[in-house]
Amino acid sequence: MKYNFSKITLLIVITAIIYSCSPLMRVPDDEMLLVKNEIIVDNQKVANDSIQVLLYQKPNSSFLKIPIRLYLYHLSKKNADSSYVAWLNKKPNRKENLIKLLSEKQVNRLGESFLVKGYSNFFKKVGEAPVLIDENKIEKSKKRLNGYYKNIGYFDNEVKAQIDSVGKKQGKVIYTLVKNEPYIIDTIASIIDTKVIDSMYQSIKSKSYLKRNKKYIVTDFENERKRITNHFRNNGAYYFQENDISYDVYQDTITKKLAVDVKINDRNLTIDEVNYKIPHKIYKIEKVNIYVDNDAIKNKSTITDSLTYNNYTIYGSKKIKYRPKAIANAVFINEGDYYNDNSRYLTTRSLSSLNVFNYPNIDYKESKDSTALITNINLSPLKKYNLNPNVDFIHSNIQDFGISGNLSVTFRNVFRGAELLQVSTRGNIGSSKDLANPKGVFFNLSEYGADAKLTFPRIFFLFPTSRLIKKEMLPSTNISVGLFRQTNIGLDKENVSGIIDYNWTRKINNVSKFELLNLQFVRNLNINNYFNVYGSSYDDLNDIALIYNDNINYENADGNLTPEGAVAFINDVVSGNTALSPNDNPYETVRSIGERRQRLIENYLIAASSFTFSTTNKTDIYDYNFYNLKVKLETAGNVLSLLSNVVEQPYSDNGKRTLFGVEYTQYIKGDFEYIKHWDLGRKRSYAMRGFVGLAVPYGNSNSIPFSKSYFSGGSNDNRGWQPYALGPGSSGGINDFNEANFKMAFNAEYRFPFFGQLYGAFFADAGNIWNVFDNVEDKSYTFNGISSLKDIALGTGIGFRYDFSFFVFRLDFGYKTYNPGRPENDRWFKDLNLGRTVLNFGINYPF
Repeated sequence: MKYNFSKITLLIVITAIIYSCSPLMRVPDDEMLLVKNEIIVDNQKVANDSIQVLLYQKPNSSFLKIPIRLYLYHLSKKNADSSYVAWLNKKPNRKENLIKLLSEKQVNRLGESFLVKGYSNFFKKVGEAPVLIDENKIEKSKKRLNGYYKNIGYFDNEVKAQIDSVGKKQGKVIYTLVKNEPYIIDTIASIIDTKVIDSMYQSIKSKSYLKRNKKYIVTDFENERKRITNHFRNNGAYYFQENDISYDVYQDTITKKLAVDVKINDRNLTIDEVNYKIPHKIYKIEKVNIYVDNDAIKNKSTITDSLTYNNYTIYGSKKIKYRPKAIANAVFINEGDYYNDNSRYLTTRSLSSLNVFNYPNIDYKESKDSTALITNINLSPLKKYNLNPNVDFIHSNIQDFGISGNLSVTFRNVFRGAELLQVSTRGNIGSSKDLANPKGVFFNLSEYGADAKLTFPRIFFLFPTSRLIKKEMLPSTNISVGLFRQTNIGLDKENVSGIIDYNWTRKINNVSKFELLNLQFVRNLNINNYFNVYGSSYDDLNDIALIYNDNINYENADGNLTPEGAVAFINDVVSGNTALSPNDNPYETVRSIGERRQRLIENYLIAASSFTFSTTNKTDIYDYNFYNLKVKLETAGNVLSLLSNVVEQPYSDNGKRTLFGVEYTQYIKGDFEYIKHWDLGRKRSYAMRGFVGLAVPYGNSNSIPFSKSYFSGGSNDNRGWQPYALGPGSSGGINDFNEANFKMAFNAEYRFPFFGQLYGAFFADAGNIWNVFDNVEDKSYTFNGISSLKDIALGTGIGFRYDFSFFVFRLDFGYKTYNPGRPENDRWFKDLNLGRTVLNFGINYPF
């Protein structure tokens, strides 16, 4: 009761502060605060953001209908300078006394201080001045509305505006627009100066954006201009520009019909300040020259070496260190072809992707033949070697504090074929109060490793792939090996990996990746520390042992199980050497803990292959209306299974086949993720994500390795729960690290601006993990069809984001709105209080 009373008191105080500061305190008596705009088009109210944004004046921004920024602005002084001067002169001798006490300079500086002036400037900056109705801006808004509807064919539209009072010194502006009849395109003619251009236009005009009997829309004319220009420039018209196309539009005000003339003009050329009209020509590529160093580019007389390959000539001021095929394969401008903008763009993109040259420069010059071009491709090489050290300070859900560093060295053009070799070392030391730390050291976790990656700008495979994966798709082959060791979850793992993968881009935003082999060998180095790490499992086991354990050798001086004794007690229970029988609930708990321990401490060998496809329609970083789609299919163990049939190896204690003394893993796994963003205008957006993933063990496995399983919770998942704290199913997240092999997740977020670079978000995250098709049988852990959908958890909350331009810092407050870990009739809204807030930090948006 006392706690609720304090919250109610705080709410009353905040409300009193807000309402004691009237939004009208800075509104003059002869002015009106703009509280609303209404746009009525043909007697219908229009709330479309694309229309509202046309208005020059918008009401003060608000949050939950409270104009917070306006209130902040009112906290500033209207004229801080004059107020300070008035205060100095209010009492006789005040200024003189202050000067004697401080000095004249200090008194003047006091007027610039934060307490006198600075805080006012701060509130003016983060706040928002009252928006007063301005008739001049209303007239400008009317002109904008008139122009907008003219651009979509309503040439005769009529706009009116009126100001209505809605309270003391408050008003709204009502814009009333009558569209009248739209103008329709009736006839389309073309006027083209150059015959060859006319012929090209006639071949593509059937696909024009301009159609007879279609309403006039200005964007159709703009799109048609771009379409024609793209076609011409991709078919030899090197000098053609968009401004060579113009339109004459004739109106019949009686019939509301339009006649359109598409005019394609000759090329404008200015020589010695005299303008000339020159007919457009169609150009072919006569020759392609490639210069591969700065001296050769700047001064052709320094060239001492040249190579020719497939009609490409490569020049260098010293001995050329590149195989000509490697350079030529990245060039799509071919001798004898018509000039083509797409080929130029693709060549630039392909040469850049080699990562051995700076951004290429491509020049075209007319040859002696007036319809031919000589292409000069200028390549400035990057440094042969590049050293890149990096140090970061880390705070995460696992580490309270960490220091990480890496040192990488890049070797370019390793085998003279534009190959890249990257060798790197990395390390991390950190501190976590959540991990077992018997020695009490501050840095109780560490990671270190080394990696080497070799990249080829082509596909290396058993048979030619050029028919399927063309060079226009910018294919590459990566071969990497790595050694990694970590002590960050207490079992101390060692990971040896080797990967061969292929990447290509079918379209600019369609990326494919095929991992031919992803080999991982994971070895646990400190399995005796298991029960120090998984404390909840130990506590459950110890509670049972206090009743059923009869062997004092398993206990310490306090009567609790030692780590070694815990393992021995599990073995006794499963072997029937205690009073527990398989029909007892504690027996099942002990057996489950033992199975989980065995799974997590086992070394495992994974040889996987996978295919990943991702696509997006996002055009640039400022595109807020887009989707992302990612699909991945992975399978593991098939090659090792065949190998184990050939090479005789002993079976493990679990009766599983082994290679090199380690059980190998077999599974098939599929992931599907779809992300969609909607731009709602005025820096507001709505984003959603759906994810479904399933990993099914088979053959030599009856469960999925920990590193390949799914978990739920955390800053990029369900923010009402900490990572690994949700699920599986309705089990209640009782394990230290809860994971399973089936996952569903759905996220939705509404994002909106507060002020400046600070943004807010309301979010809802739903989902859970389950066990399915594996060795877990407990129905609270497993997915049992439609009935298990009631175990989908719901987390909701509010978040704040600060945009630093190069990254976004994110803070989210999550709450368990529907918790499937509670009894079925007690799941809704039981954890919605400040004391159970889940705080999530993150960099950039969660999806």
